[in-house]
Amino acid sequence: MVSGEFKKSELIAKYGLLPRDLRKIDSSLLPNILIRPTAILINLLHIRALIKHNRVLVFDAYGTTDSKSQSVFMYDLDSKLRQKESAVTGNLAYEFRALEAVLISVTLSLEKEFEGVSEPVMRVLMELEEDIDRDKLRYLLVYSKKLGSFEQKARLVRDALSELLDADDDLSAMYLSEKAEGIEREEDDHTEVEMLLESYHKVADEIVQAAENLVSSIRNTEEIVKAILDANRNSLMLLDLRFSILTLALTAGTFVAALYGMNLKNFIEESDFGFWGVSAWCTVFGGIVAVYGIRKLRRVQRLSMWGHGGQNNSTKGNWGVGAWGGKSRDPCSPGEVMGVPRLRAGESLGDLIQRERLLARRLAKAEVHAEEAARTGSPGVGKLRY
Repeated sequence: MVSGEFKKSELIAKYGLLPRDLRKIDSSLLPNILIRPTAILINLLHIRALIKHNRVLVFDAYGTTDSKSQSVFMYDLDSKLRQKESAVTGNLAYEFRALEAVLISVTLSLEKEFEGVSEPVMRVLMELEEDIDRDKLRYLLVYSKKLGSFEQKARLVRDALSELLDADDDLSAMYLSEKAEGIEREEDDHTEVEMLLESYHKVADEIVQAAENLVSSIRNTEEIVKAILDANRNSLMLLDLRFSILTLALTAGTFVAALYGMNLKNFIEESDFGFWGVSAWCTVFGGIVAVYGIRKLRRVQRLSMWGHGGQNNSTKGNWGVGAWGGKSRDPCSPGEVMGVPRLRAGESLGDLIQRERLLARRLAKAEVHAEEAARTGSPGVGKLRY
């Protein structure tokens, strides 16, 4: 293992690369795996490497934010590259052992990061099931942003592996050791590397699916919280409306008392039953106003599919003889509301569908009758032609 600094021009000249190849490794944030005639360029998360048939170059292995992960990767890479091709190691070539070390480090990094993100999210979701608090919602927002960023990162890694698996020419070109020995492979002869990539593609896909499920749980929780808050807000509005109705009833009752208390002679004050009569009238009148307002409020609360208060505003249509000799109905008949089919009494959904199909066939026959009558010029209805 040798470390040092190299100029880009030296790398380009020594390994037969293009400037854009190093630019994708040096400055690109998107994960990608590039296959070149004599090298494999890898840019996956914290690993930027160049793999040859007999050596591996790792760029910026130390001094970065992921130095610990890269240190573990370098140790695992060194142990795998020291192994020789045998039945124990699966007869993997040098470049494939290096590629496997890269994929192991990437998948382990994704799994570790997902565990760090998913645990607080699950904890907040469980706490929200017991109590909805503003601080918990704020924490959920922060964690959902982190989870969304992680999901995007994992999806990009999976897509990079999928793109490589879909390219047969790139898969066959990854056998660098055989190329160095002058052995050429067919374009569809790449079973070993395809199985290697598919195994780690499956791991990355499982991580992406788990992240998507967690994001879906967050979205569902947010919708449920919104529904609960809306229900609470509606309850407060209804309570406010009830108080307003009661206030109106008291105002209506005290209106008579205000008239009675004016400094005018009305001779009611001379009666022994004047006070009790006016009090009873105020109470009854206020109660009538309160009951009327509460009933109106309940009627507004009751909603149905066809209107307010569970009432059907459709009117019965007139039935007559149509062009096809059957019965025609008004668009707002008991079977339909504003052109929308409606179940009749004792009718199932299958009966409704069958009835609408029968009506459609009758209407089609009526159109054929009308076209025949228009062509023949006969005022009557001609015979159907099949």
